[in-house]
Amino acid sequence: MPQRHPSAQKRHRQSLKKRDRNRDVRSAMRTEIRKMREVVAKGDATEAKAELKAAMKIISKAASKGIIHRNTASRYIARLSKKVGATAAPSA
Repeated sequence: MPQRHPSAQKRHRQSLKKRDRNRDVRSAMRTEIRKMREVVAKGDATEAKAELKAAMKIISKAASKGIIHRNTASRYIARLSKKVGATAAPSA
């Protein structure tokens, strides 16, 4: 660590931990969104609703932790919900 002050060294250690935690949550969120899109592509409405619930949970958690902006989270959720709605509509 190039910092000389103990407080700067500690802050650097904290930022590295936070970066790793944020990366893990963001990666999990993106994986859940990808799985959601795959289910929608298959056209299974009931499975899509279950995946939507899981995706919404992880997206909301990422927003609450400050990893993504709350408006970004809302946009993701709205777009995924719209896809699930479109999947469910033709079968009804």
